[in-house]
Amino acid sequence: MSNGSSMTEFLLLAFADTRELQLLHFWLFLGIYLAALLGNGLIITAIACDHHLHTPMYFFLLNLSLLDLGCISTTVPKSMANSLLATRAISYGGCAAQGFMFLFFISSEYYLLTVMAYDRYVAICKPLHYGTLLGSRVCIHMAAAAWGSGFLCALLHTANTFSLPLCQGNAVEQFFCEIPQILKLSCSDSDYLRAVGLLMFNASFSFACFVFIVLSYVQIFRVVLRIPSEQGWHKAFSTCLSHLVVVSLFISTGMVAYMKPPSISFSFLNLVVSFLYSVVPPAVNPLIYSMRNQELKDALRKLFPYTIFQHQ
Repeated sequence: MSNGSSMTEFLLLAFADTRELQLLHFWLFLGIYLAALLGNGLIITAIACDHHLHTPMYFFLLNLSLLDLGCISTTVPKSMANSLLATRAISYGGCAAQGFMFLFFISSEYYLLTVMAYDRYVAICKPLHYGTLLGSRVCIHMAAAAWGSGFLCALLHTANTFSLPLCQGNAVEQFFCEIPQILKLSCSDSDYLRAVGLLMFNASFSFACFVFIVLSYVQIFRVVLRIPSEQGWHKAFSTCLSHLVVVSLFISTGMVAYMKPPSISFSFLNLVVSFLYSVVPPAVNPLIYSMRNQELKDALRKLFPYTIFQHQ
């Protein structure tokens, strides 16, 4: 195969070779996927239906749940289908679409987490100006900017990557189509360097977002530690604890995936690491946000009065 136009499919990395383990993988991913659908769906429904949750923080949380649903729905169903059918194949167009959608959702989520850090900064450090700085129109614009930035990032990388000549085979060292893994199949050094340069530019922008998040929390901690009462300190810190945990999980798994030394890269490790940053966060984010959030629990009790939420 000399280029992408003559390639009809890619072969994804399989979690298992034996039939028993393939079925185990299917049922495991099905359970995780259903849990993610249920958790994020409950958060979206609660926020949409309860007017008490129509605030900037919960508006951004609703957007985060939508992105989590999109992210996990892009990768997990295809992997489940491949295990069930005992195949590794994905069509060329399907691979391009999967690569685009995953990068779109994962990038948008990172930018949205940056916006949510600003929301927590204003709520803790400038509470008197919270309504002014984060009005409904401003929140919509900020969320739209996160989604739009993710879309533009995914469009540029996908168009650039799938326009490259691919001559290093069609085996992708990943259980889904990921742009960096597709780039490894390129046979043009100049085009490859251009694509890598684009990735580095995006990485620089992502690092700027990371610095912004860190600086926001530095200011938050400085203000919280000056609160005289322990009760006030606990209340202020608890409002941003969930976001801090989600950001830490998102960034730490991503860093392990993209910053591990090439010398320790092998198939099983790639599968485990990719599972950590592409599947785990969308599944556990609803749990993280609902565990210590009394308002969200109260909204769920109102919507589902005869469920487990009534006894929590």
